[in-house]
Order: sequence, then structure tokens, then C-alpha cells
Amino acid sequence: MTVPLPDSKRKLAAAVPSPLPPLLYEETVRRALVEDLGRAGDLTTDAVIPVEAAGYARVVARADGRVAGLPVAAAAFWLLEPSLQVELRSVDGMDAGAGETLASVRGPLRAILTAERVALNFLGHLSGVATTTRGIVRAVEGAGVDGVRIVCTRKTTPGLRALEKHAVRCGGGANHRFGLDDAILIKDNHRAVAGGVRPAVERARAYAGHLVKVELEVDSLEELEEGLAAGVDAVLLDNMSPADLRQAVEMCRGRAVTEASGGITPETAPEVAATGVDLISVGWITHSAPSLDVALDVG
Repeated sequence: MTVPLPDSKRKLAAAVPSPLPPLLYEETVRRALVEDLGRAGDLTTDAVIPVEAAGYARVVARADGRVAGLPVAAAAFWLLEPSLQVELRSVDGMDAGAGETLASVRGPLRAILTAERVALNFLGHLSGVATTTRGIVRAVEGAGVDGVRIVCTRKTTPGLRALEKHAVRCGGGANHRFGLDDAILIKDNHRAVAGGVRPAVERARAYAGHLVKVELEVDSLEELEEGLAAGVDAVLLDNMSPADLRQAVEMCRGRAVTEASGGITPETAPEVAATGVDLISVGWITHSAPSLDVALDVG
């Protein structure tokens, strides 16, 4: 079971993203535990730790970062042993300092040590995604640019998309498509097979329901004008220079949502944001984010 967040954290917690329903991650955590336990269970812990041993452990941040995946980590403990008492000391979407206790676990030590690695893998990875996202969001905010959102892509770890996209929200970013069924995004290969921008957009428009948005990836202002004439809802401006982005924003004003993409870093994001685009999409905040260093300390 999970103990409610302490009163001292509740006001801060109200400002962070809504927690994921356990239904969205319990099976993922269960599969990770099964993978780790294998055919014979935790040989080391079962050999060394007496079955009756009980104790206390803390989940600690070893570096500064933005927390994400704390309830997922907690699930690793109580799915393995429901009698474990897990107390969350922080909440997803909040910053943590090096040395800060994020959660505590009390109960059978065999279960605590067996679930340790699975819990820390989820927490470290998702907090790393949140921390990385926080970095590029702050880079744009620090430059005084308002109104642009940092969004992730479908470049996620197979099986972890819902969790990684939650981590992006915890870092202050927003989500692009969750999957292929969210919206229509016509990319260069779609255009090539369809015979160009106009036939691709026309086919998409004829196919889509009235609630389905159509976005078009373009590499040039000429392709952009063709797409706007065909009536797209959004445009993905791929690898354009700041000068071209500014012109594209003017062309799209009142006609389509603008999304800049392609090799954007925390160093270049402020200049891209200053062009007036609505969105900046970056795949590396999920596929290349380094894990946040977290650990379990017993006693």
C-alpha cells in the first residue's frame, strides 16, 4: 500500500500533472518483476537475508532533478509484497535535491531488496526524462519567450510510452501524438508515395473524421504554401532556419498551428522559440535522456 503524501507537500502537489492511473502501469511493473525474478527468484537475497527479517529503507536522490515515476516505483514494492508500507515523501513533477528522501519503505527486507532494482530503474529513467525536459523548458523560459510549448514525439521506449509521456509533462513539457491513431501526420515518405503534397493532403482530408486533425511535414516554404492551400490544420516545419521559421509563422497566422522540429537543443531552442512558432518538438527528451541517479539505502 502507499501512504498519502505528507501535509507539507500537498499544496505543492496540486500544481503538478495529474498522476497516472495504476491501471496504466501495474502490468508493465509486473512484467519487469517477472523478468528480474526469472525462474528461481532472488537467489542472493533468499540466501543471505532471513525470511523473518524486517526493516526500513529510503529511496534517495543522489543528484538534483525533477521527479517522475514515483508511484510506479512504489508499485514495484507492493506488487511484490502487499504488506510493505510505502510512504511517498515527494510527488511527480516536483524538484528534488541531491540527498533528498523521495520515499520510504518498511516491512520484510527480502521483498524490499528484491524489488529494489525494478523500482529504481523506473524511477531513475522517468525522472531523467522529466529532468531533461525541464532543462529545455527552462532554456526557453529563461530567454523570456512566452507562448511556445516543448512537446515530445513517438520516439519512446517500446512499452513505456504512457510513462515517458507522463514524465515529459512532469518536466513542464506537453505531449504530441500518443500513437498513430491520434491524428494524421503526413511526412516526407507519405508525400513521396502519394505523389506530392496536394494529393496526400486531399486523401487525408477525405479519409479523416471531423474530429481528426491533419498535420503536414514540410521542408520548404513552397511546400508550406501548397499545404496551407490544401487546408491542413498544422504544419511541422522540419530543419528550417530561423529566418524561414519566422516567415512560415507569418504565412500560417490564423491558418494553421506551427511546429518546429529537427536537431533542436537547449542552446538553440530560445532562438527557435523567438520566431513565434507554437510548438517545438524534440525526440531526444525521451529517447536519449540520461537517468537520474537514485538509490535505496537500508537502515
